[in-house]
Formats: sequence, C-alpha cells, structure tokens
Amino acid sequence: MSSPSVSELKSHTGFWLRFVSNHVSHAFARKLLDSGVTAAEWVVLRTIYDTDETTPSTLAEQTGLTRGAISKLIERLVVKKLVSRKEGNDDRRYQRIALTAAGRKLVPKLAAIADSNDQEFFNPLTAREQQTLVATLQKLVQAHDLHKLPTE
Repeated sequence: MSSPSVSELKSHTGFWLRFVSNHVSHAFARKLLDSGVTAAEWVVLRTIYDTDETTPSTLAEQTGLTRGAISKLIERLVVKKLVSRKEGNDDRRYQRIALTAAGRKLVPKLAAIADSNDQEFFNPLTAREQQTLVATLQKLVQAHDLHKLPTE
C-alpha cells in the first residue's frame, strides 16, 4: 500500500509569507516596547492620525476589526492618554474619538520605527523588487477582497 504524496512544508508560498511576516512583525513589536504601544494600538493611532475626529464604527470599518476589539483598543489608548473619547450629548453610545496632543506627537515617532523596521527587513531587495513585492501583495489583497488590517 502506498502512502499519499505529501508536499514539503517549505514548498508552500504561504509558509514563506508567514515566515517573513512573523519575523517582520515580531521585530516591530520588540521595537515598539519602549513606546508602551502595541502593534494593534499603533494601527489604530495611525488610522486616527489622518482625521480630526472619528467614531469607533468608522475605525472598525477602516481596520476590519470588530467593534468589540476597537472598543478595547480605544479604552487602552484612553488609559494611556493617547486618545480622547467624547460621548454624544443625547446618546451616550455615540462617541467621537480623537488623538490627544501626546498621541499626535507620538504617531510620527512610531511611523519612524515602522519605516526603520521595513528598511531593515526589505533593504536586501532593490527598490524595484520592493515595488514588485508590494504590487503583488496588493493584487492578492484585491483578488481575495481582504479588508482586515494586520494588527498582530
């Protein structure tokens, strides 16, 4: 009786994507430690950065995270005094979220850490190879209608 053919683990494109992604993500998380912000919090802070105010539901839509996950992240960022939360006058469920001055000052510093992390990992590729890699990944995102932003 013959055994079924089993592909090699390292023959899978997904294996290599996950391998590199894990190393990039873990290095970024380690570099964020001194800032007191997690990668998930960084995603939320960076998303808010381009607006004056936003709502939890808009953040959930923009990041692909659940409203529950966004609520927990917002709460952590409020405790850290990086975002403010204002409740609506008539409806306490309606909230406006904004960066505090400390949050607005921190985002460019975190972006520099993200830029440095990318530089460190993708520097072995030429600029053209990096552009091709990003374009290929964006093509897969579009083809599979992916929306959730990477937060871990």
